[in-house]
Formats: sequence, C-alpha cells, structure tokens
Amino acid sequence: MLDNILVRVLFTVLLAAGAAWFRPFGWDQITAAAVGIAVAGIFILIEKRCSRLSMQKLAGIALGMLAGLAAAALAGTILRGLGDSDAVKLAQLATMLVLVFLGGCAGAAKGAMLNLGAGVCADTNSKVYYKILDTSVIIDGRIADIAATGFLDGVLVIPQFVLHELQMVADSADGMKRSRGRRGLDVLQKIQKIPNLDVRVVQEDFPGVREVDMKLIELAKLYGCKIVTNDFNLNKVAQVRGVEVLNINELTNSLKPVVLPGEMMRVFILKEGKEATQGVAYLDDGTMVVVDNARRMISKTIDISVTSVLQTTAGKMIFGKYDERAHPPIGAGPERLQRREQTVGEN
Repeated sequence: MLDNILVRVLFTVLLAAGAAWFRPFGWDQITAAAVGIAVAGIFILIEKRCSRLSMQKLAGIALGMLAGLAAAALAGTILRGLGDSDAVKLAQLATMLVLVFLGGCAGAAKGAMLNLGAGVCADTNSKVYYKILDTSVIIDGRIADIAATGFLDGVLVIPQFVLHELQMVADSADGMKRSRGRRGLDVLQKIQKIPNLDVRVVQEDFPGVREVDMKLIELAKLYGCKIVTNDFNLNKVAQVRGVEVLNINELTNSLKPVVLPGEMMRVFILKEGKEATQGVAYLDDGTMVVVDNARRMISKTIDISVTSVLQTTAGKMIFGKYDERAHPPIGAGPERLQRREQTVGEN
C-alpha cells in the first residue's frame, strides 16, 4: 500500500514538473503545474478504479474499445469521402470517441462472463446458464450431491465475496461455526473435482453494498443469473427484487426425505430442548434433531428412533425418541453396564 502511494506521488510530481518546464499553450509555470497535478489526479482515479476490476472485466473493456476503434475507422473512411473540412474532422473525432466509449461500456457489462481460459465470451443468449452459489448452500453440502447427478446444467458461479465470507466462518473462534466453515471449503473442493462440471470463481464485487445477500442479488440482476440457496430470507428478498432462485429446501421438500419414521439413526445430543424431557442434536448439514427422553443424555452419542420429519422451505427438522433400555448410550463404561446388569438381576 505504501509503495502505491509513493508511486502516485512521484507520478504527480513528475507530471507537474514537466508541465511547468514545457509550459504548453503559453501558460505560466504555476498554471501549467496546476494543470499537470489535475491531470495526474484524473489518471490516479482511473488507476484506482481499474485496480478494483477483475481480469475478465478489464479484458472485456479492452476488447470493447478495440471493437469501437475498428468501427470508428470504418466510419472515418466513409466520412472522409465527404471532404476535408473542419466539420468533417470534428465529426470523425466525435464518432471515434462515441464508438470507443460505447465499446468500453459494453465490454465492461459483459466482461465478467468472459472465459479467459477458453477465449470465449459466454452470453445469456447462448445455451449456457449460470447459477450463483451462496454461502449457506455451500455449507449445507447437498449441492455437491445434486451437481454430481448431472441435474444442474450450465456453469456454477462462486463469487469472490462468498469465498471471503466462507473463509471468515472457517476461521471463527466459535467451534461450531469453524466446523461449518471448514465443511463448506471441503464441499467446494468436492464440487471442483466433479468431472464435466464447469465451476468459475468471479472477482466481481460491489463495494457500495455491505451485505453478502444483497451483493448476490445485484450480481444476479447484472448478469441474469439464478441464485442457488437454502436461505429462507434470501429467497424471499430475491423474489421481491425479481431474481430467480433455486431453493435446495424446496427441491428436498418435493422428494422423498432422507430418513423415514421408524428408522434408526445415531446422533450426538448437544443441548437441552424446549420441553422438559427433550434433547437436541444436529446432523452434519445443520439439520436439527429433537429427541424425546434424551435430556439426561447431553454430551453422549445415542441411537434413536425417528418418529416424524418436518420439511419446510425454511429447512428440515427431525423428531425422534430415545429408549434407554433398548439403546444404551454409545461409550457407556463397563462399570455402568455392570451396575445395570446387577439391577436387572435383583429385579
């Protein structure tokens, strides 16, 4: 950062000194130096703006400006046939500036969808569809299984600001958040290894927007993409703003649940439930499991019987029941088992 400041200051000083030395248009030294400083300031602002742009967008701007120059050269040839008057020269200059400006704007608008590796620019008019993944759906993990089946066509887009948020969660001081963040990073690696699946990381950002959810919506609106999520609030806000959403929970709700009533499953009781006898556990994907008769089994791994599954657009909840007589907690010590056997013998 300090090096950039020094370079900008040196550039400003040199430009001001050069303008004061040559004094263009007959200006005095103070006026020429002031103009030099102003011009340096304009170039520094342009440089700072360009440093925030992704390589795809810069390449798009360059290609757009080249296309504008080519169109301006063709238009200049036609205008030259009208004569060599000052009006014709002014028209040639104006045409070149307008076409280069329009080409640069068009390149900036489409540059983020430029695949530099393949050298092709993907457009929404082509048969390639883009889907943006948000942080919650990556941590959830089911997106990897869905992508592996081939049901998701097109390109999966992962914004850089989503990766940054995921990294912050993985570095959190809270153990549960840290585990979820690392799970999300593992899911990303799994997705990138799926054959015949195009995954792209885009550098596009919106510095004026603070919330990640709003950045996702702005990015989707800018390029006509769909957002893949399981966040209930993001789903509603995106629909209000006219952005299409693919909700993983809605997809799961339309399919057969992972577990059925009557099945057995093994869970780790993490905390107390709302009711007097309930314990609460969580699956790896964050699904809450509410277990009756498990309040005394906190910090233990037990086998439970699933009684019901509640699936909504906000997520899934599993309800189960624990029978200590039929399923003792995993890791019960020999002394405890021996006492239980003695109790049964005395009875």
